Amino acid sequence: MATSRLKKTDIEDEATNFAKDQLKAIVERIERLEEEKKAIADDIKDVFAEAKANGFDVKALKTILKLRKQDRDERQEHEAIVELYMTALGMIQGE
Repeated sequence: MATSRLKKTDIEDEATNFAKDQLKAIVERIERLEEEKKAIADDIKDVFAEAKANGFDVKALKTILKLRKQDRDERQEHEAIVELYMTALGMIQGE
């Protein structure tokens, strides 16, 4: 019985070690991706700084980027709602 018990313990240790190794690999991958994400964010920040230095309005660029992510119908619906609210608030003249 001692032999079978030892084998069971060895198997459990192997499974535990495998899980630990797998967990460590996952955490290390996430850490690398987080580093890459920070580097990309820094690159984007540099591009916005370049755009600003060339006279472009960064806030407007960010708005355009947001709009380009939307599909056409979603964007038109959003624009219609904004126009309706602006009309209701007297910011623009209604038709």
